[in-house]
Amino acid sequence: MQSQDVAPRPAPASGSAADPVVDVEQAEAALVEHYPRLVRIAYLVLPPGLGRGRRVLTAHALTQRALPRGRTAAPVIPAQPAGREGDPGYAFVRLQVVRTALEAGLPLRRRAWPKRSQLPPLLPHVWGLRLFPRSGGADELALDQRLSAMSGPARAACVLRGLEKLPDGDVRELLTAAGVAGVAAALDEAAGAEDAYALLDSPEFDPCSLQARPTDLMRRRQHMKAALAAAAAVAVCGALLGLPGDGWGPDGAAAPPYAQNPAAQAALNPALLLKVPAAAWESSARTDFSVWPARGDLTGDRALLRRALAVWARPGESVQVSATPGTPSGGPSGPPQLLYAGTVDNARVVLLYDGLRIVRYAEPRDGTKGAALDFARVDGADRAGAGAVVLGRADGNIRYLTAPWVTKAAERDLLKPSSGAMDLTLTGGTTAPMAGPAQSGACTSWNVLQLTDASATRLLTDLGELVPARLTTGRPGSVKDASGAGALRAWAPYACSLGAMRSSGVRSVNAWAYASQPLPDTGGAADWVCTRAETWQGGGERVLAQFHSPGSTYGAVAAKAENVPACGAKDPQVLAGVLWKSGTGSWYLLAAGSRGTSSISATGGVKGSARGNLLAVKAEQGGRAELKGTLEDGRAVSGLR
Repeated sequence: MQSQDVAPRPAPASGSAADPVVDVEQAEAALVEHYPRLVRIAYLVLPPGLGRGRRVLTAHALTQRALPRGRTAAPVIPAQPAGREGDPGYAFVRLQVVRTALEAGLPLRRRAWPKRSQLPPLLPHVWGLRLFPRSGGADELALDQRLSAMSGPARAACVLRGLEKLPDGDVRELLTAAGVAGVAAALDEAAGAEDAYALLDSPEFDPCSLQARPTDLMRRRQHMKAALAAAAAVAVCGALLGLPGDGWGPDGAAAPPYAQNPAAQAALNPALLLKVPAAAWESSARTDFSVWPARGDLTGDRALLRRALAVWARPGESVQVSATPGTPSGGPSGPPQLLYAGTVDNARVVLLYDGLRIVRYAEPRDGTKGAALDFARVDGADRAGAGAVVLGRADGNIRYLTAPWVTKAAERDLLKPSSGAMDLTLTGGTTAPMAGPAQSGACTSWNVLQLTDASATRLLTDLGELVPARLTTGRPGSVKDASGAGALRAWAPYACSLGAMRSSGVRSVNAWAYASQPLPDTGGAADWVCTRAETWQGGGERVLAQFHSPGSTYGAVAAKAENVPACGAKDPQVLAGVLWKSGTGSWYLLAAGSRGTSSISATGGVKGSARGNLLAVKAEQGGRAELKGTLEDGRAVSGLR
């Protein structure tokens, strides 16, 4: 049996002319996907003399500033990725993190402007709290002391060897690109810590899992008093200057900000919350969140409901507030609808709906400290989009509140289409806890929620937000729910790519097999699939063109784009290509367009053309090309990048 493997993409260290081009989108994707690892690298390389609190904030600041400002020196037709080290975006961002972390440890010099990385970070910043990683054991403390005694380049060499598992040749190239002069000396100095490399993954050195303690309370109180006195003086002066005789200054006829507003007062009154009868959905022409009844064991707890409404209108500094992209986080304009109020694991949860947003308020069972407020936009939801809302997450598990028309809930692994679904108990519309999708590390499973009602069976996936995203298959404009055996098999190789769509307000994700291509030098055919994520806000759509060769477990992302009509109902056309190595060792540029593509041409480092929607041209490893296609109606289409 002949083997097919994927072309590894080089990880550039120096940004030379032979290196792939890395643009902002590619670097951002790598930074978001590997953010915890990059921050850990920065934290370990930074000088311990900064103190644990400042090291944490500086590590986050340096990582967030690692994005390029434009295109910096991946191929236009990227080879299929081979993990983190095959991603040019990750290699570039890692180099920037190491370089700036080393610069932060340099001493300030007279008559020379300091580098930005040598100054305390302006952002991120947390007022009134000191943040630092959790303390480890004696071994971690000993390693921290050993690292503190090393030079910055030696610490960087330890991290690249022990955490990134890079061979010495790659470490030498990366440190040279980062501006280190004595690379050989740094490697020799780092050799003494090889026995403790496994500890670099310890929570002791994880600046994304933090503990919080207050700062100097007495000094903070003194500063607050001085600031309040200064603010009061400014306010008095402003009022005297802004009242010319008989007016309210720039506000004209507006009432003063402390005037009571009847609608705002009503929105904060728990007695006026809208509660829909349990059977309203059965006779209503609408099947969305507006016909959900109020459920839960605390719907009569006026104090809890009052707190939820008050926090929604005026969240305090201690409240953790999150909102999906494009979702306003202001207070309600009138009395909202109560969907749920009850106890979920170790929290009291309230779900509210105002016609535009779902709002989730949660507080601990033993108090209100640590309350959270989450917003999700759901305007235009239909029966399929209003199937479930996340009630709570704990220990990697998720509980959902389902729509009143849902008759059955189950959990299934999208990566194993033939394994069947495991039933979830429904109690008052609340599901038993189910395992969530993989959050980090190797993607060996992707658990989704399967809901059944009188009209259909649907699959929903959690993407880190209040409302799970609907999974569909088919040509744009005529999609259907991914519930049948064929649809499940079609989604299985691409389930792990859903991780790239987290926290972006996704409403639905469609997988469309737009082409099948015979492979040269071997039997079998590869599938080309386009996955497109639609959002609630109507912008920020994400498109991935994926290539799946026979025998491969996962599809490989060949191209991606954002805010484009390609692969959507308005313009279902898509064109993408990939470098592929056959079983005989020959390299090819493979490209495929959707139905209606009359010809494809490649220019640049790889040249060739073909009639129809498929192209296969011999190429060299690392070759670059640009694709152009012509549709049957004469329109031109460019390849996704």
